[in-house]
Amino acid sequence: MDGVTLQRMAKDGLETILGVTQDPSFGPLIMFGLGGIYAELIRDVVLRLHPLTDLDAREMVKSIRMAKLFEGYRGSPPSDIDAIQDLLLRLSTLVGDLPHVAELDLNPVKVMPEGQGYRVVDSRIMVM
Repeated sequence: MDGVTLQRMAKDGLETILGVTQDPSFGPLIMFGLGGIYAELIRDVVLRLHPLTDLDAREMVKSIRMAKLFEGYRGSPPSDIDAIQDLLLRLSTLVGDLPHVAELDLNPVKVMPEGQGYRVVDSRIMVM
């Protein structure tokens, strides 16, 4: 064994999915939605063309069917919406800077309570 990697346990947070895929007609498409087990169960996702603007990122978060969960639903704290919008913009920048990224999947990304950011729990990147 050459070493050990430790990471903080991400217990709390709303599970989301962010991703990128290359469409032959439109180029990079950026995806956002509910993640973890919900990604396949309810398929609540939205797609936008690259590059994203801050308005695009805001609309992506607000346009999924379960968007009310981010506002704090039934006693849960509001989520850090600003942080997840920033992550969407960073993902768009990454795709612009590294055009050889064929696919990128961040699932789940746990969006923490307001002011606490997010935790990328699992990621997968495929390059051309």
